[in-house]
Amino acid sequence: MNTTFLIHIAVAALLGGVVGMERGYRAKEAGFRTHFLVALGAALFMILSAHGFEGVLTTEGHRLDVSRIAAQVVSGIGFIGAGTIIFQRQMVHGLTTAAGLWVTAAIGMAAGAGMYLLASFTTVLVLIGLEAFNWLLPHIGQRNLTITLSAKHRSQLQAVLEKVKADGYGIASFSLNEEQEFPDPLSGNISETSTLSHHHYTMKLEIKTPRSKYGENILHFMTGLEGVEVKSIE
Repeated sequence: MNTTFLIHIAVAALLGGVVGMERGYRAKEAGFRTHFLVALGAALFMILSAHGFEGVLTTEGHRLDVSRIAAQVVSGIGFIGAGTIIFQRQMVHGLTTAAGLWVTAAIGMAAGAGMYLLASFTTVLVLIGLEAFNWLLPHIGQRNLTITLSAKHRSQLQAVLEKVKADGYGIASFSLNEEQEFPDPLSGNISETSTLSHHHYTMKLEIKTPRSKYGENILHFMTGLEGVEVKSIE
């Protein structure tokens, strides 16, 4: 039985490492070593859960649930997955890597239970989902493009909105903020006419664009906007 257990763990580590190699190739937060260890640990916990208490079960008066350890792997792996998720600039990064760790733990548990075919088939599906869809998704569907613009006159930003509508883009949302700018009294170059405040407008525009034209549309909005400054594009 010990030899069989060693094979279970080796298969789990191998399959987890395959998924980790793909994640490492994509320069993700969790790579080969992380997926390798997650699958290895999940397989070991599965073996312990199923066979680690066989001697105790023969003792009279003991009733144990042998699935308890394996069940905790499902929820426990969530703590590792949560560490790969980052919320930055109103966008969430790392969800796919977190989901990959979760399914890698499942692959390790299946291998630890001796279900080699199921674990191998799941690994193949994971690679298809990560690589094939990674190529396919950029060519289909839509993606939100968030652009922050600034101008001295409201009419200049209004012209941008009219241009966006004329080009056929769908506007998901937009916001307009008006700010007052005062000259710096420490600059030493303040004339009588420069002591007046100036109005400054900032607009945050979110449009829907085809994924296949995402990069092209970024360049489109970075040029040809007279009197309007592009602050950021996400």
